[in-house]
Amino acid sequence: MSFIHDDFLLQSASAQRLYHEYAAGLPIIDYHCHIPPQPIAEDHIFENLTQIWLYGDHYKWRAMRANGVDERFCTGDASDWEKFHAWAATVPKTLNNPLYHWTHMELKHPFGITDRLLNADTAASIWKEGNEKLNTPDLSVRNIIRYFNVEVICTTDDPLDTLEYHQQIKESGFEVKVVPAFRPDKAMMVEDLVLFNSWVDRLIEITNREVSDYAGYMEAILDRHQFFHDRGCRLSDHGIEQAYADEYTTADVEAIFQKARKGEVLSVKEQHIFKSDMLIQFGRMDHEKGWVQQYHLGALRNVNSRMYRTLGPDTGFDSIGDFDLARPLGKMLDRLDTDNKLAKTILYNLNPSDNALMATMIGNFQDGSAVGKMQFGSGWWFLDQKEGIEDQLMNLSNMGLLSVFVGMLTDSRSFLSYPRHEYFRRVLCNYLGTRMDQGILPTDYDLVGGMIADISYHNAKRYFEF
Repeated sequence: MSFIHDDFLLQSASAQRLYHEYAAGLPIIDYHCHIPPQPIAEDHIFENLTQIWLYGDHYKWRAMRANGVDERFCTGDASDWEKFHAWAATVPKTLNNPLYHWTHMELKHPFGITDRLLNADTAASIWKEGNEKLNTPDLSVRNIIRYFNVEVICTTDDPLDTLEYHQQIKESGFEVKVVPAFRPDKAMMVEDLVLFNSWVDRLIEITNREVSDYAGYMEAILDRHQFFHDRGCRLSDHGIEQAYADEYTTADVEAIFQKARKGEVLSVKEQHIFKSDMLIQFGRMDHEKGWVQQYHLGALRNVNSRMYRTLGPDTGFDSIGDFDLARPLGKMLDRLDTDNKLAKTILYNLNPSDNALMATMIGNFQDGSAVGKMQFGSGWWFLDQKEGIEDQLMNLSNMGLLSVFVGMLTDSRSFLSYPRHEYFRRVLCNYLGTRMDQGILPTDYDLVGGMIADISYHNAKRYFEF
Protein backbone atom coordinates (compact mmCIF):
# COMPACT_ATOMS: atom_id res chain seq x y z
CA MET A 1 0.00 0.00 0.00
CA SER A 2 1.31 3.46 -0.87
CA PHE A 3 1.82 5.97 1.94
CA ILE A 4 -0.89 8.31 0.64
CA HIS A 5 -3.66 5.72 0.23
CA ASP A 6 -7.42 6.13 -0.10
CA ASP A 7 -7.95 6.13 3.66
CA PHE A 8 -4.97 8.31 4.58
CA LEU A 9 -5.65 10.08 7.93
CA LEU A 10 -9.03 8.36 8.23
CA GLN A 11 -8.60 6.25 11.35
CA SER A 12 -11.97 4.53 11.57
CA ALA A 13 -14.68 3.13 9.36
CA SER A 14 -16.89 6.07 10.35
CA ALA A 15 -14.29 8.60 9.22
CA GLN A 16 -13.75 6.72 5.99
CA ARG A 17 -17.46 6.65 5.16
CA LEU A 18 -17.88 10.35 5.99
CA TYR A 19 -14.99 11.34 3.75
CA HIS A 20 -15.70 9.16 0.74
CA GLU A 21 -19.48 9.67 0.70
CA TYR A 22 -19.80 13.31 1.76
CA ALA A 23 -16.56 15.24 1.18
CA ALA A 24 -14.25 13.73 -1.42
CA GLY A 25 -16.09 14.65 -4.60
CA LEU A 26 -17.04 18.23 -3.79
CA PRO A 27 -15.61 21.17 -5.77
CA ILE A 28 -13.06 23.54 -4.24
CA ILE A 29 -13.68 27.19 -3.45
CA ASP A 30 -10.25 28.61 -2.73
CA TYR A 31 -11.26 31.98 -1.33
CA HIS A 32 -7.80 33.08 -0.21
CA CYS A 33 -4.51 32.35 -1.94
CA HIS A 34 -1.44 34.11 -3.31
CA ILE A 35 -1.13 32.46 -6.72
CA PRO A 36 -0.41 34.96 -9.51
CA PRO A 37 -3.16 35.42 -12.12
CA GLN A 38 -0.75 35.80 -15.05
CA PRO A 39 0.02 32.05 -15.44
CA ILE A 40 -3.73 31.36 -15.43
CA ALA A 41 -4.32 34.01 -18.09
CA GLU A 42 -1.54 32.56 -20.24
CA ASP A 43 -2.34 28.90 -19.42
CA HIS A 44 1.33 28.49 -18.59
CA ILE A 45 3.14 25.16 -18.89
CA PHE A 46 5.93 24.81 -16.33
CA GLU A 47 9.26 23.43 -17.45
CA ASN A 48 10.03 21.40 -14.36
CA LEU A 49 9.02 20.51 -10.81
CA THR A 50 11.21 23.15 -9.23
CA GLN A 51 9.48 25.96 -11.07
CA ILE A 52 6.00 24.90 -10.03
CA TRP A 53 6.90 23.49 -6.62
CA LEU A 54 9.83 25.38 -5.09
CA TYR A 55 9.82 28.89 -6.51
CA GLY A 56 8.44 31.16 -3.79
CA ASP A 57 7.68 28.35 -1.32
CA HIS A 58 9.10 29.64 1.95
CA TYR A 59 7.68 26.62 3.82
CA LYS A 60 10.13 24.39 1.96
CA TRP A 61 12.96 26.93 2.20
CA ARG A 62 12.68 27.03 6.00
CA ALA A 63 12.93 23.23 6.17
CA MET A 64 15.91 23.19 3.82
CA ARG A 65 17.76 25.84 5.82
CA ALA A 66 17.08 23.91 9.02
CA ASN A 67 18.61 20.88 7.31
CA GLY A 68 21.83 22.77 6.62
CA VAL A 69 21.11 23.51 2.96
CA ASP A 70 22.93 26.56 1.65
CA GLU A 71 20.80 29.52 0.55
CA ARG A 72 22.09 29.04 -2.98
CA PHE A 73 19.77 26.00 -3.25
CA CYS A 74 16.75 27.86 -1.85
CA THR A 75 16.63 31.33 -3.38
CA GLY A 76 20.06 31.48 -5.04
CA ASP A 77 21.60 30.71 -8.40
CA ALA A 78 21.71 26.91 -8.23
CA SER A 79 20.12 25.15 -11.19
CA ASP A 80 16.54 23.96 -10.96
CA TRP A 81 17.75 20.35 -10.77
CA GLU A 82 20.17 21.18 -7.96
CA LYS A 83 17.40 22.91 -6.02
CA PHE A 84 15.06 19.97 -6.51
CA HIS A 85 17.71 17.49 -5.39
CA ALA A 86 18.43 19.57 -2.28
CA TRP A 87 14.72 19.56 -1.46
CA ALA A 88 14.44 15.82 -2.12
CA ALA A 89 17.33 15.17 0.25
CA THR A 90 15.53 17.26 2.89
CA VAL A 91 12.15 15.53 2.57
CA PRO A 92 13.04 12.51 4.80
CA LYS A 93 14.03 14.99 7.50
CA THR A 94 10.52 16.45 7.44
CA LEU A 95 8.96 13.33 8.93
CA ASN A 96 6.12 14.36 11.29
CA ASN A 97 6.01 17.80 9.70
CA PRO A 98 3.00 18.52 7.44
CA LEU A 99 5.44 19.12 4.58
CA TYR A 100 5.98 15.37 4.42
CA HIS A 101 2.26 14.78 3.96
CA TRP A 102 1.75 17.62 1.48
CA THR A 103 4.76 16.61 -0.59
CA HIS A 104 3.54 13.09 -1.17
CA MET A 105 -0.08 14.15 -1.62
CA GLU A 106 1.09 16.51 -4.38
CA LEU A 107 3.19 13.80 -6.00
CA LYS A 108 0.09 11.58 -6.07
CA HIS A 109 -2.09 14.37 -7.41
CA PRO A 110 -1.69 15.35 -10.18
CA PHE A 111 1.42 13.30 -11.09
CA GLY A 112 0.21 9.85 -10.06
CA ILE A 113 3.51 9.07 -8.31
CA THR A 114 2.72 6.75 -5.40
CA ASP A 115 5.26 3.92 -5.64
CA ARG A 116 8.21 5.89 -4.21
CA LEU A 117 8.83 8.23 -1.32
CA LEU A 118 10.82 11.31 -2.28
CA ASN A 119 14.43 11.30 -1.09
CA ALA A 120 17.92 11.82 -2.51
CA ASP A 121 17.95 8.35 -4.10
CA THR A 122 14.56 8.68 -5.81
CA ALA A 123 15.00 12.34 -6.79
CA ALA A 124 16.26 11.65 -10.32
CA SER A 125 13.47 9.24 -11.28
CA ILE A 126 10.75 11.46 -9.80
CA TRP A 127 12.30 14.51 -11.49
CA LYS A 128 12.20 12.70 -14.84
CA GLU A 129 8.69 11.31 -14.49
CA GLY A 130 7.23 14.49 -13.03
CA ASN A 131 8.77 16.71 -15.70
CA GLU A 132 7.58 14.46 -18.53
CA LYS A 133 4.01 14.82 -17.29
CA LEU A 134 4.38 18.52 -16.51
CA ASN A 135 5.74 19.42 -19.95
CA THR A 136 2.45 18.62 -21.70
CA PRO A 137 -0.82 20.53 -22.19
CA ASP A 138 -2.48 17.96 -19.92
CA LEU A 139 -0.86 19.71 -16.95
CA SER A 140 -1.01 23.30 -18.09
CA VAL A 141 -2.03 25.67 -15.31
CA ARG A 142 -5.69 25.64 -16.32
CA ASN A 143 -5.78 21.87 -16.61
CA ILE A 144 -4.20 21.50 -13.17
CA ILE A 145 -6.97 23.72 -11.80
CA ARG A 146 -9.57 21.64 -13.63
CA TYR A 147 -7.96 18.41 -12.39
CA PHE A 148 -8.53 19.47 -8.79
CA ASN A 149 -12.16 20.44 -9.46
CA VAL A 150 -11.60 24.05 -8.46
CA GLU A 151 -14.66 26.23 -8.91
CA VAL A 152 -13.48 29.62 -7.58
CA ILE A 153 -10.06 31.17 -6.98
CA CYS A 154 -9.64 34.43 -5.09
CA THR A 155 -6.19 35.92 -5.58
CA THR A 156 -4.67 38.58 -3.30
CA ASP A 157 -3.96 41.89 -5.01
CA ASP A 158 -2.60 45.30 -4.19
CA PRO A 159 -5.15 48.10 -4.83
CA LEU A 160 -2.80 49.56 -7.44
CA ASP A 161 -2.83 46.39 -9.55
CA THR A 162 -4.21 46.84 -13.06
CA LEU A 163 -6.09 43.52 -12.85
CA GLU A 164 -5.32 43.07 -16.53
CA TYR A 165 -4.73 39.33 -16.16
CA HIS A 166 -8.04 38.88 -14.36
CA GLN A 167 -9.72 40.60 -17.28
CA GLN A 168 -7.89 38.33 -19.74
CA ILE A 169 -9.03 35.26 -17.83
CA LYS A 170 -12.63 36.46 -17.84
CA GLU A 171 -12.59 37.29 -21.55
CA SER A 172 -11.01 33.92 -22.40
CA GLY A 173 -14.10 32.05 -21.27
CA PHE A 174 -12.23 29.97 -18.66
CA GLU A 175 -14.98 28.25 -16.71
CA VAL A 176 -13.28 28.63 -13.31
CA LYS A 177 -14.11 31.93 -11.64
CA VAL A 178 -10.89 33.83 -10.84
CA VAL A 179 -11.51 37.04 -8.91
CA PRO A 180 -9.24 39.52 -7.12
CA ALA A 181 -9.21 40.35 -3.41
CA PHE A 182 -8.35 43.85 -2.20
CA ARG A 183 -5.19 43.81 0.01
CA PRO A 184 -4.45 47.44 1.06
CA ASP A 185 -1.65 46.79 3.57
CA LYS A 186 0.77 49.20 1.89
CA ALA A 187 -1.81 51.99 2.07
CA MET A 188 -1.38 52.10 5.84
CA MET A 189 2.27 51.06 6.18
CA VAL A 190 3.49 54.33 7.67
CA GLU A 191 6.22 52.57 9.64
CA ASP A 192 8.09 52.43 6.32
CA LEU A 193 7.78 55.95 4.91
CA VAL A 194 9.79 55.24 1.76
CA LEU A 195 7.44 52.42 0.80
CA PHE A 196 4.35 54.33 1.93
CA ASN A 197 5.13 57.51 0.02
CA SER A 198 6.10 55.59 -3.08
CA TRP A 199 2.73 53.82 -2.89
CA VAL A 200 0.85 57.10 -2.44
CA ASP A 201 2.69 58.68 -5.37
CA ARG A 202 1.72 55.74 -7.56
CA LEU A 203 -1.90 55.99 -6.35
CA ILE A 204 -1.98 59.65 -7.38
CA GLU A 205 -0.62 58.75 -10.80
CA ILE A 206 -3.11 55.93 -11.39
CA THR A 207 -6.22 57.77 -10.17
CA ASN A 208 -5.21 61.14 -11.62
CA ARG A 209 -6.39 62.77 -8.39
CA GLU A 210 -4.86 65.57 -6.41
CA VAL A 211 -4.03 64.17 -2.99
CA SER A 212 -3.09 67.06 -0.74
CA ASP A 213 -4.90 65.94 2.39
CA TYR A 214 -6.18 62.81 4.09
CA ALA A 215 -9.70 63.19 2.70
CA GLY A 216 -8.27 63.28 -0.83
CA TYR A 217 -6.19 60.23 -0.02
CA MET A 218 -9.26 58.25 1.00
CA GLU A 219 -11.17 59.39 -2.10
CA ALA A 220 -8.36 58.09 -4.30
CA ILE A 221 -8.37 54.74 -2.46
CA LEU A 222 -12.15 54.59 -2.84
CA ASP A 223 -11.63 54.94 -6.59
CA ARG A 224 -9.49 51.80 -6.53
CA HIS A 225 -12.00 50.01 -4.32
CA GLN A 226 -14.67 50.73 -6.93
CA PHE A 227 -12.30 49.67 -9.70
CA PHE A 228 -11.85 46.28 -8.00
CA HIS A 229 -15.59 45.96 -7.39
CA ASP A 230 -16.34 46.58 -11.05
CA ARG A 231 -14.01 43.69 -11.90
CA GLY A 232 -15.67 41.15 -9.66
CA CYS A 233 -13.88 41.68 -6.35
CA ARG A 234 -16.05 40.87 -3.35
CA LEU A 235 -13.40 40.33 -0.65
CA SER A 236 -10.78 42.38 1.11
CA ASP A 237 -7.89 41.07 3.14
CA HIS A 238 -5.63 42.67 5.74
CA GLY A 239 -2.34 41.11 6.80
CA ILE A 240 -1.66 43.02 10.02
CA GLU A 241 0.11 42.24 13.26
CA GLN A 242 -2.88 43.20 15.40
CA ALA A 243 -6.08 45.19 15.28
CA TYR A 244 -5.76 48.93 15.91
CA ALA A 245 -8.38 50.94 17.81
CA ASP A 246 -6.65 53.96 19.36
CA GLU A 247 -8.61 57.08 20.28
CA TYR A 248 -8.13 59.98 17.86
CA THR A 249 -9.72 62.94 16.13
CA THR A 250 -9.98 63.77 12.44
CA ALA A 251 -7.41 66.49 13.02
CA ASP A 252 -5.01 63.94 14.51
CA VAL A 253 -5.18 61.72 11.42
CA GLU A 254 -4.76 64.69 9.07
CA ALA A 255 -1.67 65.89 10.94
CA ILE A 256 -0.15 62.40 10.84
CA PHE A 257 -0.82 62.08 7.11
CA GLN A 258 0.84 65.43 6.40
CA LYS A 259 3.81 64.47 8.55
CA ALA A 260 4.16 61.14 6.77
CA ARG A 261 4.01 62.77 3.33
CA LYS A 262 6.89 65.03 4.37
CA GLY A 263 8.91 61.95 5.32
CA GLU A 264 8.98 62.83 9.01
CA VAL A 265 9.34 59.77 11.22
CA LEU A 266 6.18 58.90 13.12
CA SER A 267 6.03 57.68 16.68
CA VAL A 268 4.53 54.25 17.34
CA LYS A 269 1.49 56.00 18.81
CA GLU A 270 1.05 58.03 15.60
CA GLN A 271 1.41 54.92 13.47
CA HIS A 272 -1.29 53.17 15.48
CA ILE A 273 -3.67 56.14 15.25
CA PHE A 274 -3.26 56.25 11.47
CA LYS A 275 -3.87 52.51 11.13
CA SER A 276 -6.86 52.72 13.48
CA ASP A 277 -8.69 55.16 11.23
CA MET A 278 -7.66 53.42 8.01
CA LEU A 279 -9.10 50.11 9.17
CA ILE A 280 -12.40 51.82 9.95
CA GLN A 281 -12.38 53.49 6.54
CA PHE A 282 -11.72 50.17 4.79
CA GLY A 283 -14.41 48.45 6.86
CA ARG A 284 -17.00 51.02 5.84
CA MET A 285 -16.07 50.67 2.16
CA ASP A 286 -16.46 46.89 2.37
CA HIS A 287 -19.82 47.13 4.11
CA GLU A 288 -21.11 49.63 1.57
CA LYS A 289 -20.40 47.23 -1.30
CA GLY A 290 -21.42 44.04 0.45
CA TRP A 291 -17.91 42.59 0.54
CA VAL A 292 -16.45 40.09 2.98
CA GLN A 293 -13.51 41.46 4.98
CA GLN A 294 -10.69 39.20 6.19
CA TYR A 295 -8.12 39.94 8.90
CA HIS A 296 -4.98 37.80 9.11
CA LEU A 297 -3.62 38.67 12.54
CA GLY A 298 -0.56 37.74 14.53
CA ALA A 299 2.39 37.28 12.17
CA LEU A 300 5.72 38.70 13.34
CA ARG A 301 7.26 39.41 9.97
CA ASN A 302 10.83 39.85 8.69
CA VAL A 303 12.43 38.96 12.01
CA ASN A 304 15.84 38.32 10.44
CA SER A 305 16.85 41.81 9.30
CA ARG A 306 19.96 40.62 7.48
CA MET A 307 18.01 38.21 5.32
CA TYR A 308 15.23 40.77 4.81
CA ARG A 309 17.79 43.21 3.41
CA THR A 310 19.19 40.46 1.18
CA LEU A 311 16.03 38.67 -0.01
CA GLY A 312 13.08 40.92 0.84
CA PRO A 313 9.74 39.88 2.40
CA ASP A 314 7.93 36.54 2.20
CA THR A 315 11.11 34.48 2.03
CA GLY A 316 10.70 32.43 5.22
CA PHE A 317 11.81 34.65 8.09
CA ASP A 318 8.49 35.25 9.83
CA SER A 319 7.10 33.67 12.97
CA ILE A 320 4.15 33.62 15.34
CA GLY A 321 3.79 36.87 17.31
CA ASP A 322 2.33 37.51 20.76
CA PHE A 323 0.50 40.77 20.17
CA ASP A 324 -2.25 42.30 22.32
CA LEU A 325 -5.29 41.08 20.43
CA ALA A 326 -8.60 40.90 22.26
CA ARG A 327 -9.23 44.46 23.45
CA PRO A 328 -8.26 46.38 20.28
CA LEU A 329 -9.94 43.80 18.03
CA GLY A 330 -13.17 44.00 19.98
CA LYS A 331 -13.02 47.80 19.99
CA MET A 332 -12.34 47.99 16.24
CA LEU A 333 -15.23 45.68 15.40
CA ASP A 334 -17.49 47.53 17.83
CA ARG A 335 -16.79 50.88 16.14
CA LEU A 336 -17.99 49.46 12.84
CA ASP A 337 -20.94 47.66 14.42
CA THR A 338 -22.05 50.78 16.32
CA ASP A 339 -22.54 52.56 13.01
CA ASN A 340 -24.12 49.44 11.49
CA LYS A 341 -21.14 49.24 9.10
CA LEU A 342 -19.73 45.85 10.05
CA ALA A 343 -19.43 43.67 6.96
CA LYS A 344 -19.24 39.89 6.92
CA THR A 345 -15.91 39.21 8.61
CA ILE A 346 -13.40 36.37 8.82
CA LEU A 347 -10.80 36.50 11.60
CA TYR A 348 -7.62 34.40 11.39
CA ASN A 349 -5.09 34.14 14.19
CA LEU A 350 -1.57 32.78 14.00
CA ASN A 351 -0.93 32.20 17.70
CA PRO A 352 -2.68 29.00 18.86
CA SER A 353 -3.08 30.52 22.32
CA ASP A 354 -5.62 32.89 20.74
CA ASN A 355 -7.92 30.17 19.39
CA ALA A 356 -10.49 30.38 22.20
CA LEU A 357 -10.26 34.16 22.09
CA MET A 358 -11.19 34.19 18.40
CA ALA A 359 -13.93 31.62 18.81
CA THR A 360 -15.61 33.81 21.44
CA MET A 361 -14.90 37.16 19.74
CA ILE A 362 -16.97 36.31 16.67
CA GLY A 363 -19.97 35.59 18.90
CA ASN A 364 -19.99 39.19 20.09
CA PHE A 365 -21.00 40.45 16.66
CA GLN A 366 -23.28 37.80 15.21
CA ASP A 367 -26.47 39.72 14.50
CA GLY A 368 -28.75 37.37 12.57
CA SER A 369 -28.28 39.27 9.32
CA ALA A 370 -26.40 36.38 7.70
CA VAL A 371 -25.66 32.78 8.58
CA GLY A 372 -22.22 32.77 10.19
CA LYS A 373 -21.70 36.48 9.49
CA MET A 374 -18.66 36.44 11.78
CA GLN A 375 -16.22 33.61 11.03
CA PHE A 376 -13.29 32.16 12.94
CA GLY A 377 -11.04 31.41 9.97
CA SER A 378 -9.31 28.11 9.34
CA GLY A 379 -5.95 27.18 10.80
CA TRP A 380 -3.51 29.43 8.96
CA TRP A 381 0.19 29.30 8.04
CA PHE A 382 1.90 27.71 11.04
CA LEU A 383 -1.45 26.23 12.13
CA ASP A 384 -2.69 24.54 8.96
CA GLN A 385 -1.37 21.13 9.96
CA LYS A 386 -3.45 18.30 11.45
CA GLU A 387 -3.21 19.37 15.08
CA GLY A 388 -3.69 23.06 14.28
CA ILE A 389 -6.78 22.30 12.21
CA GLU A 390 -8.19 20.05 14.93
CA ASP A 391 -7.64 22.70 17.60
CA GLN A 392 -9.44 25.31 15.52
CA LEU A 393 -12.31 22.88 14.92
CA MET A 394 -12.52 22.04 18.62
CA ASN A 395 -12.58 25.66 19.79
CA LEU A 396 -15.13 26.69 17.19
CA SER A 397 -17.27 23.66 18.08
CA ASN A 398 -17.15 24.42 21.79
CA MET A 399 -17.82 28.15 21.60
CA GLY A 400 -19.64 28.72 18.32
CA LEU A 401 -21.29 26.87 15.45
CA LEU A 402 -18.92 24.61 13.56
CA SER A 403 -21.78 23.77 11.22
CA VAL A 404 -21.72 27.26 9.59
CA PHE A 405 -17.92 27.42 9.18
CA VAL A 406 -16.77 28.33 5.63
CA GLY A 407 -13.89 25.85 5.65
CA MET A 408 -10.43 25.66 4.16
CA LEU A 409 -8.26 27.71 1.81
CA THR A 410 -4.77 27.14 0.42
CA ASP A 411 -3.11 30.49 1.33
CA SER A 412 -0.50 29.30 -1.15
CA ARG A 413 1.65 30.57 -4.01
CA SER A 414 1.74 27.19 -5.72
CA PHE A 415 -0.63 25.63 -8.24
CA LEU A 416 0.10 22.25 -6.63
CA SER A 417 -1.34 23.19 -3.22
CA TYR A 418 -4.96 22.22 -3.82
CA PRO A 419 -4.49 18.91 -1.96
CA ARG A 420 -4.54 21.05 1.19
CA HIS A 421 -8.31 21.08 0.77
CA GLU A 422 -8.27 17.28 0.64
CA TYR A 423 -6.01 17.24 3.70
CA PHE A 424 -8.43 19.48 5.60
CA ARG A 425 -11.44 17.41 4.60
CA ARG A 426 -9.74 14.22 5.74
CA VAL A 427 -8.84 15.80 9.09
CA LEU A 428 -12.40 17.11 9.47
CA CYS A 429 -13.95 13.71 8.70
CA ASN A 430 -11.57 11.94 11.05
CA TYR A 431 -12.29 14.45 13.83
CA LEU A 432 -16.06 14.09 13.54
CA GLY A 433 -15.93 10.36 12.79
CA THR A 434 -13.98 9.82 16.01
CA ARG A 435 -16.61 11.72 17.96
CA MET A 436 -19.31 9.57 16.38
CA ASP A 437 -17.43 6.45 17.49
CA GLN A 438 -17.13 7.88 21.00
CA GLY A 439 -20.88 8.51 21.21
CA ILE A 440 -20.40 12.26 21.41
CA LEU A 441 -22.22 12.66 18.10
CA PRO A 442 -25.13 10.53 16.86
CA THR A 443 -24.38 7.80 14.36
CA ASP A 444 -26.40 9.59 11.74
CA TYR A 445 -24.33 9.79 8.58
CA ASP A 446 -26.67 12.09 6.71
CA LEU A 447 -26.72 14.52 9.64
CA VAL A 448 -22.98 14.60 10.28
CA GLY A 449 -22.08 14.07 6.62
CA GLY A 450 -24.35 16.93 5.63
CA MET A 451 -22.46 19.23 7.99
CA ILE A 452 -19.16 18.02 6.51
CA ALA A 453 -20.40 18.76 2.99
CA ASP A 454 -21.46 22.23 4.09
CA ILE A 455 -18.09 23.01 5.68
CA SER A 456 -16.18 21.59 2.73
CA TYR A 457 -18.08 23.50 0.05
CA HIS A 458 -21.68 24.67 0.46
CA ASN A 459 -21.15 27.18 3.29
CA ALA A 460 -18.49 29.05 1.33
CA LYS A 461 -20.68 28.99 -1.78
CA ARG A 462 -23.50 30.66 0.13
CA TYR A 463 -21.38 32.98 2.25
CA PHE A 464 -19.41 34.55 -0.60
CA GLU A 465 -22.40 34.34 -2.97
CA PHE A 466 -20.25 32.93 -5.78
